Amino acid sequence: MPDLLLELLSEEIPARMQENARNILRDMVMKGLKEAGVTHGSATAYSTPRRLTLHIEGLPDCTPDLEEERKGPRTDAPEKALEGFLRSTGLSKDELEVRPDKKSDVYFAIIRKPGIPVADALTALVPEVIRSFPWPKSMRWGSGDLRWVRPLTSILCLLDDKIVPVEVEGFTASSETRGHRMVDGAPFAVSGFAEYRDGLAARGVTLDAAARAATIQERATALCAANGVTLLDDPALLVENAGLTEWPNPIIGEIEQDFRDLPAEVLQTSMREHQKFFSAVDASGQVTHFVAVANVEGADGGKTILHGNAKVLRARLADAKFFWENDLRAIQRHGFEGMAAPLADVTFHNQLGTQAERIERIAALSGQLAPIMQADPAIAIAAANAAKADLASEMVYEFPELQGLMGRYYAGAAGLDPRIAAACEDHYKPLGPSDTVPEEPVSIAVALAEKIDMLAGFWAIGEKPTGSKDPFALRRAALGVIRLIIENDLRFHLSDAAGVALMRHVYAIHQRDAKALGNPLFDAIENLSGEGGMDDRRAMFEQLIGHFLSPESGLPQAVDPDFERSVRDMVVDLLGFIADRLKVALRGDGVRHDLIDAVFALGGQDDLVLLVKRVRALQTFLATEDGANLLAGYKRAANILAAEEKKGALDLSGVNDAADDKPETVALTTALADASPQIDAALAQEDFEAAMRAMSPLRGPIDSFFDNVIVNADDPGLRAVRLTLLMTIRDVVERVADFSKIEG
Repeated sequence: MPDLLLELLSEEIPARMQENARNILRDMVMKGLKEAGVTHGSATAYSTPRRLTLHIEGLPDCTPDLEEERKGPRTDAPEKALEGFLRSTGLSKDELEVRPDKKSDVYFAIIRKPGIPVADALTALVPEVIRSFPWPKSMRWGSGDLRWVRPLTSILCLLDDKIVPVEVEGFTASSETRGHRMVDGAPFAVSGFAEYRDGLAARGVTLDAAARAATIQERATALCAANGVTLLDDPALLVENAGLTEWPNPIIGEIEQDFRDLPAEVLQTSMREHQKFFSAVDASGQVTHFVAVANVEGADGGKTILHGNAKVLRARLADAKFFWENDLRAIQRHGFEGMAAPLADVTFHNQLGTQAERIERIAALSGQLAPIMQADPAIAIAAANAAKADLASEMVYEFPELQGLMGRYYAGAAGLDPRIAAACEDHYKPLGPSDTVPEEPVSIAVALAEKIDMLAGFWAIGEKPTGSKDPFALRRAALGVIRLIIENDLRFHLSDAAGVALMRHVYAIHQRDAKALGNPLFDAIENLSGEGGMDDRRAMFEQLIGHFLSPESGLPQAVDPDFERSVRDMVVDLLGFIADRLKVALRGDGVRHDLIDAVFALGGQDDLVLLVKRVRALQTFLATEDGANLLAGYKRAANILAAEEKKGALDLSGVNDAADDKPETVALTTALADASPQIDAALAQEDFEAAMRAMSPLRGPIDSFFDNVIVNADDPGLRAVRLTLLMTIRDVVERVADFSKIEG
């Protein structure tokens, strides 16, 4: 069975595109073969800076015979319908089959396609793949219409040792390829994959990107060890260098003493971003060396290449040192607060104001959240005011990825409280599921306020994530809020913080759009920035919302005609979004999403630490036999009540005129009466395990009741008593969670 070898040789392919491109090439060709009915063995794609290669083993000589059945019009349909069907199938009327259908006979076409040589199938497939290849960016050159990421130079296409006749916009497939342009760039012919791979290796090309990465890692590590330093791990940079070189050759150089007083992260970032160099540190952790990856082994052992790289690096690090020293001088002249002054003219979002306005909101919310984590509100406010000052620095303008980190350095240089300096770096965290969560109270307060303000702002203007689109990373912000709260065991009502943040945004938007200054509501909202924690603001927040939405406020009922919901509804909607993110966050721990819904549906469940504790206890209980049976009994009671409620209001008028002395009814009534205060007491103590234990004894009486008692008795009084008992079952159980939301 023959093998396919396909190579598309071009000018340099950007490293960031190579992995995806080789996977797409493999998938497109495999899809085309599958549609032709062709089965095969393994398919492996490769890439270097100049080529995409695909090797497929075990192809058949011919494609299989295919048979397709198509249903056509009815036999009594208009003639034109039949003519169109015949044109689409390429058959004549005599070749159609007539079969009975629901109402009349119907024409059927059996289209038979005999197999063809696989080489012929590839002749059609490969040009189609090349023409429709979905590069993120592509270019057209010469007089043809072919688009490719960079100019295509040749196509190699072999089925075993035979050339597949492929032609695309003037390019004709051959059996020739080329090696490394600086080692041996002359064309050479191959007759199969092994000869191709080995021939490239003999001419300075390592075909496998993973092998190139391994070479870089191994040689760079050895070079560093020989020079008494340690290579800093950088997986993304390793992949990028493997995509920049066909024959990688690491070389090590020393950073000049003039630049070693720069922060280590500045050195590392400058070398990585501008030069694609690795960093190496000495025993003290100082960055003292760099590792460059050349694309060829120099005749002088790489000395000339190293000299050129060091010269360019010197200029780059001189720039970084200039930015660093300029920023420090600016702090000396104007103070750390002066560094942030330009942010008053920097727009955060055209509907949410400037960065300075955002900082003001975050600072106010940080002060209110601080008591929850036993942080000093004044320090938290000062930290929030300083946290984003580095956005106006020259260093962060050059290297945006250093925001926060440079704030810590600059705050330290300005002599600010270490808690403020730490918050400058930590308030962006966590940036992802693997990122650490701040543990210092001031940092937690500012990080939480920053993310809540972000969510509230975009909720206020209706810019919420939709489907797979989340341009403002609001899902990440919500997950950050969840992790900050749960991992630091923070007990507070999230709706209060979200509500206050939303009110500030609504006020600011209306103030900017309607210029409605002087309204008592606005003064009241501004008072929310005063001293005190979230608990002191809860009643005020509810009062403000009521005033805000009342005609007496003098404001339109909708602050902005684009707002679809009131502020209160926005809070509910935002909490629902966070609840959805909570399901994602807990899914990895095996927590069921329907149990989160069941607890959240109780209302007022915005203390996330308590919510998670209740959900975990509920999941443990439902995993027991008592829990599973109690759920079944609840659903039976709820279904009966739902059926009765669907008919209209429940007729319980005779409930006081009858007594049900059946032992099962008496036993269940007693069990509910005993369990109810125990459940309430346990919930009041936030002891959810005890609440579940208090529900366990209900399982037996409920089972016995349904097994031996007819709920819909002929006697209206008995029926009312028993329906009332079902309502009691539902009400008692739903104190723990809304069991109607639980699956199963």
